[in-house]
Amino acid sequence: MTDLPDLTILHPPFGLVLRAGDLTLRPLTDADLPEYAALLHRPIFADPGSPSVFGWYRAEPEVRVRNALSFQWRLRSAVSPGDWTLPLGIWADGRLIGCQDIAAVRFAERRTVTSGSWLTLDAHGQGFGTLMRQAMLVLAFDHLGAQRAESAAALGNEASFGVSRACGYVEDGTQMSTLPGPTTCEQRFLATPGTFRRPGVPVQVEGLTAELRALLGA
Repeated sequence: MTDLPDLTILHPPFGLVLRAGDLTLRPLTDADLPEYAALLHRPIFADPGSPSVFGWYRAEPEVRVRNALSFQWRLRSAVSPGDWTLPLGIWADGRLIGCQDIAAVRFAERRTVTSGSWLTLDAHGQGFGTLMRQAMLVLAFDHLGAQRAESAAALGNEASFGVSRACGYVEDGTQMSTLPGPTTCEQRFLATPGTFRRPGVPVQVEGLTAELRALLGA
């Protein structure tokens, strides 16, 4: 039988790996989805009734998992230089604890990324949220050539605000959320290479091939 090509050749994002301290960030593969589904059954928010709870998390667990798996497959099929999202799983000492997304629209022209993230409740308070965001920003600024990183969180979500500020984001006005679920007012944040507060550990980036750069418009 003729040797078959590696999946990282067929879908270059699968070869991307970021390492920072105890954390490993990489795109979720199908082999990771059972662990990912189990993770989605665990608590993420201390107060499930808080306005900062994601709309997708408000669904019943089985619906939440089904929708999340569809979302992962949809993102893979939609990666193009004009519009892409890389959903990076977060592993701490080999255990999946959450996700850190990085996304862009017309990155080659706008040099701007947006992001979103979450951790299971038992992983809060250990510095993982800050480090995984910093690792994502190292990828964006140092390796992809981004000039802006934008983020937003519901007003009152002080934990998220704290992570943003620890990474060097500054407040950048407010907006009404466009995400599914109750409409909430969000605080916008902006980071640039000049404001970025770097992590205290090295961030290693592997698998950023010429093919992946082309796919992301970098």
